[in-house]
Amino acid sequence: MKTSLFLFPGQGSQTVGMGKDFYEKSEEAKEIFRQADDLLGFSLSKLCFDGPEEELKLTSNTQPALLTVSYLAYRLLGQQPALAAGHSLGEYSALVAAGSLSFEQALKLVANRGKYMMEAVPPGLGTMAAIMGLDYGKIEEVLKEVSSGLVQVANWNSDEQIVIAGEKRAVEEAMEKLRAPRAVLLQVSGPFHTKLMSPAAEKLKADLDLVTIKDPAFPVISNYTGKIITTAAEVKESLTKQIVNPVLWYPSMMTADQQGIEVAVEFGPGRVLTGLLKRISRRWPKPPALYNIDDLASLEKVRQAESGG
Repeated sequence: MKTSLFLFPGQGSQTVGMGKDFYEKSEEAKEIFRQADDLLGFSLSKLCFDGPEEELKLTSNTQPALLTVSYLAYRLLGQQPALAAGHSLGEYSALVAAGSLSFEQALKLVANRGKYMMEAVPPGLGTMAAIMGLDYGKIEEVLKEVSSGLVQVANWNSDEQIVIAGEKRAVEEAMEKLRAPRAVLLQVSGPFHTKLMSPAAEKLKADLDLVTIKDPAFPVISNYTGKIITTAAEVKESLTKQIVNPVLWYPSMMTADQQGIEVAVEFGPGRVLTGLLKRISRRWPKPPALYNIDDLASLEKVRQAESGG
């Protein structure tokens, strides 16, 4: 088997209809959705399959929905990777796949995480913006000059795409000062991965103190450090700190490259992470083969590729 990296998406990848093909054709998928519906006390399956989109986009709904669909796609493939990584919320999916958190624990954690993040900053006060065409160091320097409020790097997605977040006026001032080739305000409900999420981080830490965390069965790359973590203590620290610190996705993918990754598979709706990796890996000596599993047909393609078919 080729050296594989399994990728688990975060908020923004959700789409109405996700997971439906799995549910209709797999008893195991039905059982996982039943567990999720029972644990959450509402029909997550109906929300995933039928929407409405506005409800699915609510952070407190998006997070358990993506976790459930990503996890069941992983379960149906039935293979372990050399290592895994998840973007923001997706780190929980990666850790469930690695057996560090149980599905039940993680589902409750991310449902609360979404709620805490929505409560941390009143609607309209904070925002996020994607900055294209400027390097990380330049952006960091300019953000120090912003005087109208708090603004930080939130996602270092690639060498070409960095997301900033903070108080709305400060983000707008930063965009003016940066004069990037391209900058776009994002349609999000809050300034995620900044110090403004501190109230959410405190509540989440209290929740994490109550769950059993195990050493991952395979290495997972931490959003917080961009490095591999292998122990329960490192998992807990990463999950506690990632909510108020930037998602170091670009450094994470460079860490993956150092492990000689030959294949990368994204689990769940969308191709955000494989799209980023395609751009990031253009400069690698040998870019990995990229796959996405969001229904049974795409799952079968990955199985055939792994078997050399």
